[in-house]
Amino acid sequence: MDLSRRTDYEGEPLLESQVAPDPVVQLRTWIEQAESTGLEEPNAIILATVDATGNPSARNVLLRGLDDHGLMQFFTNWESHKAHEIAANPNVSILFSWLSLKRQVRVTGYASMLSDAECDDYFASRPRDAQIGAWASRQSTVISGREELETLYEKMVERFGDGPVSRPPYWGGYSVTPTSFEFWQGRESRLHDRLYFWRHGDGWLMERLAP
Repeated sequence: MDLSRRTDYEGEPLLESQVAPDPVVQLRTWIEQAESTGLEEPNAIILATVDATGNPSARNVLLRGLDDHGLMQFFTNWESHKAHEIAANPNVSILFSWLSLKRQVRVTGYASMLSDAECDDYFASRPRDAQIGAWASRQSTVISGREELETLYEKMVERFGDGPVSRPPYWGGYSVTPTSFEFWQGRESRLHDRLYFWRHGDGWLMERLAP
């Protein structure tokens, strides 16, 4: 393990004159550019939450929705650790990390549960094995071993047979309303570009931050 390694950043400049005045439009552009490079799961995000006592935690989830207002959707088990933390403190942070492109985007906002109809629609779009897996796994609970999980899965396969798989009542999604965005582009000599957007009325203001 060599923790002294350093990467030379030679990314394209990120200039105020080149970015969209709406950070949601800029984020969508960067996601599309990440997709065009063949990057695996460019919609993967790191979701950071805080529990009732102030202890932080973070994990990877997949972004499953981004509308024109910047509302970001992800789905999970409503009995998971992250769900309990969001219930205690809805303020969250999201990180898009595209290291191969020398780019990252940091978003802050607050999370709220999606409606049953929205959750049902997304659940119906999932592959059948993933639908059954949602019934088999009570996320974050202690289990005796892998065998228990696989046994529960097979029981769910038998339960649903060839019929439709309904959404578990403890499974659903969240929408994150953004309050700020920071776009980071790696540059030479560690003089990275950082453009920060924050909500101002019905629009956004932008400023440059020192690296």
